[in-house]
Amino acid sequence: MKAYQLLKHHIYTEGILHKKKTFKRNEFLKIADTTNTNIYFIVSGSVKVSFIKEEEEYIMYFGYKDSIITALDSFLIQQKSQLEIKALKNTETYFLSKDEFHTFLNSDAKYLKLWNNVLEEIVLYQFERQQNLLLPSPEERFNDALHKNPELFQEIPHKYIAAYLRMSPETLSRLKKS
Repeated sequence: MKAYQLLKHHIYTEGILHKKKTFKRNEFLKIADTTNTNIYFIVSGSVKVSFIKEEEEYIMYFGYKDSIITALDSFLIQQKSQLEIKALKNTETYFLSKDEFHTFLNSDAKYLKLWNNVLEEIVLYQFERQQNLLLPSPEERFNDALHKNPELFQEIPHKYIAAYLRMSPETLSRLKKS
């Protein structure tokens, strides 16, 4: 079991998730150039975390059922972030503020250790993501994503997956058929 899954299990077991919010399709959980230090636990639906530069959207990652999602930079340093989090479908979440989350983490040393493991997983994921983006072939990027994260293709609309993998929707469609 991955560290984030184990941490999420402990959070659910402790019963500290009291705040629930449902976001409609295309509604923002976080808007660019704002500070949002909430951490969201997705019950159903899906979201994308992205930023806009020169009118082009760059998708960093996705969240869907059983994911933990946040604008990590804003969460960690409590400052404005260019990241935005947007619901791709109607999305039901529970959420904690950073203070509530830290109170939970500090209640037991094993939770702090798990959080450190989660952060390590995030760094490794980002490293793999950077490597994937440097792969020259769309087919290599597609195969890598399919191998590492097959549920992505069931949960996220394909036009967003195409943007995430730096290819056209037509290229993604062709690769899926072959």
